[in-house]
Amino acid sequence: MAAGYHSAVVPVSGRVMSEPPASLLEFPCPFPIKAMGKAEADFRQLVIEIVRRHAPELSTNQVSVRESSGGKWLSVTLVILAQSQMQIDAIYRDLNSHERVAWAL
Repeated sequence: MAAGYHSAVVPVSGRVMSEPPASLLEFPCPFPIKAMGKAEADFRQLVIEIVRRHAPELSTNQVSVRESSGGKWLSVTLVILAQSQMQIDAIYRDLNSHERVAWAL
């Protein structure tokens, strides 16, 4: 089990057991990911490249882009076929750690 993916449960017996947190998702499943950054020409491609590290089957047909009303920001939404919670977490970790990504949902 990966670090950070368990919680301690103490039953009446007092013995500690480790259990993974329950997921509300059934994998594989379509899962939308949105990243926001400054409206620069290559931001869409940057987000696609980051996500493809973890979801290489991502098609550009599954990507949509929207510019903010003021034109300063760009949001990129991608729909992947998520295989696991660990895959989703890794994508968010990589997106949020990139200096050009303001936030990811």
